[in-house]
Amino acid sequence: MKSIFTILFCLLFAMFINGQNRYLTKSGAINFYSKAPMEDITADNNQVLSIIDADKGKIAIQILMKSFLFEKALMQEHFNENYVESDKYPKATFSGDILNFEVISETVSKQKVKGNITIHGITKEIVIDANFTKRDDSILVDGNFIIEIDDFNISIPAIVSKKIAKRIKVTFDFNHKPYHK
Repeated sequence: MKSIFTILFCLLFAMFINGQNRYLTKSGAINFYSKAPMEDITADNNQVLSIIDADKGKIAIQILMKSFLFEKALMQEHFNENYVESDKYPKATFSGDILNFEVISETVSKQKVKGNITIHGITKEIVIDANFTKRDDSILVDGNFIIEIDDFNISIPAIVSKKIAKRIKVTFDFNHKPYHK
């Protein structure tokens, strides 16, 4: 009986410790910017889910495509219906490894994050430079990268091709807090 109690206690303790090393945000921010000859396009999404597993040095991000907000309602409609087809592909995701996660401290450090990004049903391996900082009980992550819309099979009609760039700058900013079940 005593050994069963000890095993149960160890399992509960292990679960508690495991939960202490995960950090979560449900209000991460992602912005994209398209600089084109006729019109610049920008959109913001402040409902991004991101989790860091500090034990394994991993990060996962999930974005609802319909949560991007544009300056013009027509741009938002075209984005969701014609380009990213949000009803068919409602989410974009990223899952990867934070290289050298163990060196992250209270000083801002640039680290490489290598993983798979999925947009419009297409998955591609990428490496992103991101700034990481540990502050109090938070892990802050920010940075930017470029995506090529052709890599994700997003077609742009010829009639609007001068309004939409082929390369999109994506900027992100996350404030992860400890995750408690």
